[in-house]
Amino acid sequence: MIAIYKVYGKIVLKRQMEYVERKNIMGKLRELIGIVKSSRRVFIQMHNSPDPDAIASAFGLQYLLSLENIPTVICYKGEIDKYNTQRMIELLNIEVRNIRNIADMREDDHIILVDSQAGNSNVSDFIGCEVAAIDHHPSFQEVEYDFVDIRPEIGACSTIIAQYFMEDNIPIPEAVATALLYGIKMDTLELLRGASELDLDMFYALHKLSEIDIINKIQMNTLQFEELIAYGNAIKNIRIYGNVGFANVGINCPDSLLGTISDFIISIKEVEFSIVYSPRENGIKFSLRNEIDGLDAGRVINTALEGIGNGGGHKAMAGGFLPTGKLVKTYGELEPFLEDRFLEIIETEGLNKKGV
Repeated sequence: MIAIYKVYGKIVLKRQMEYVERKNIMGKLRELIGIVKSSRRVFIQMHNSPDPDAIASAFGLQYLLSLENIPTVICYKGEIDKYNTQRMIELLNIEVRNIRNIADMREDDHIILVDSQAGNSNVSDFIGCEVAAIDHHPSFQEVEYDFVDIRPEIGACSTIIAQYFMEDNIPIPEAVATALLYGIKMDTLELLRGASELDLDMFYALHKLSEIDIINKIQMNTLQFEELIAYGNAIKNIRIYGNVGFANVGINCPDSLLGTISDFIISIKEVEFSIVYSPRENGIKFSLRNEIDGLDAGRVINTALEGIGNGGGHKAMAGGFLPTGKLVKTYGELEPFLEDRFLEIIETEGLNKKGV
């Protein structure tokens, strides 16, 4: 215990241990290791087009399992489009593999989902067996796992992984600490969005162990030219009803960029709820942001797409997907249909106080 005090500081440890006692989560890492210890190989699966929080969480968990000589592969489906995410992987030497480059996954291989849950619209169903889920998003459907650590009250999945190190007094390598710090930083919008007490504790504990110069390098020159086109489309197509803003950013905008543009739209003075979307060959992808008290973005998207698609997320941020096969209207009719559907849900729940 003295060593922990020296490394992380008395205040951080005191608050951390109080949180652990309240949540009764001691030994979570030991429990998980017991489940996957005998695995031929463990795949740590991130959501499609993973962001820094998902990558950091997978990276941290991979290191923890390596201490028990458990072979792991960090995997995903989709593309990692954002330049800062690519820089993070490069500068921290994180090895991730696209599922299209994994030909030997078997049904008896164990899968641990991080920053995601089976059945979500942004998580593909791989051939292996999903035995565990570690996530900070709310659950919108029941899935049986052998191990579950899902905490919607936490702002970043990286925080949960960082706590595994802390509660077992495991030294954190600089690269892992840097990744986890950046994951928390990005998913909580610099600790300004949905950050819990534990997020704050882990952020400041990790900050002492991280290479801040690398984070600065990751964040420099992050905007690519094609992203300007998406921003331009959003500005050109934005429609505001009361305090709700809609924006079509154009065809095939990367998932990772949708969220960034949704943050941009909600930064407009008149907008407190943003709904940004991008048509795809097989449907429409949505990203939502919310600043309205009492309104839950995850519940709004889940209700709006119920029966025709799926979605979910937090009170402040959410996402969803509407498959082409579920579309009963032409695209020209679809935009007003979706806008009316979202606005009706907000108004019906009586949560938009400014009279949408």
